[in-house]
Amino acid sequence: MSPRPLRLALADDQALVRSGLKALLASFPSLDVAIEAGDGQALLDAVTATPVDVILSDIRMPGLDGFGLVRTLRERGDTTPVVLLTTFDDEALPLRAAEAGAQGFLLKDASPEDLFEAITRVAAGETLLAPVPTDPVRARYAYRDQSEPSDTFSEREVSILRLLAGGYSNKEIARAVFLSEGTVKNYVSEILDKLGTRDRTRAVLKAITLRII
Repeated sequence: MSPRPLRLALADDQALVRSGLKALLASFPSLDVAIEAGDGQALLDAVTATPVDVILSDIRMPGLDGFGLVRTLRERGDTTPVVLLTTFDDEALPLRAAEAGAQGFLLKDASPEDLFEAITRVAAGETLLAPVPTDPVRARYAYRDQSEPSDTFSEREVSILRLLAGGYSNKEIARAVFLSEGTVKNYVSEILDKLGTRDRTRAVLKAITLRII
């Protein structure tokens, strides 16, 4: 017996964008758009009556925006994973998304495969705090040392790696993942050791090359 499709809720104030995303998602048999809404409040009202597995929401909407949507969900105890979408490539947005309580952040020009990957991974409990690298990005930043890591990476370490890829400092990462700055520093040291790299930039490049992030 095949598993049931993941039920999705989609919020975007632009009807054409919303219908385009819905059509794109419909191309994946394992996804089902159960709810669509034109703003954050309408989506909140809908998921109260119809629970879903993952919420996809535009960040910039009139009224209740994507950040407000996530904060309201978390304040009322709703832990449904949220992936925030935006057309704006602003380096501050992934960190704000994490601070609001979102599990994922993705640019709207991501490929269908990247969007599918983001949805399935947050549904499985992972956190994608920086955009998923596309194949051209991986090719552009291919790291010469492609030896395997000395050990596997925990979900927390992958989350921190993604924030490192976003260029965030230990202090900013600590605030996003609710750890002390010293603990984050220890995590970063462990990540460098596992990858066999000397600094954060090399660690990120190697992690992208090996598809760890």
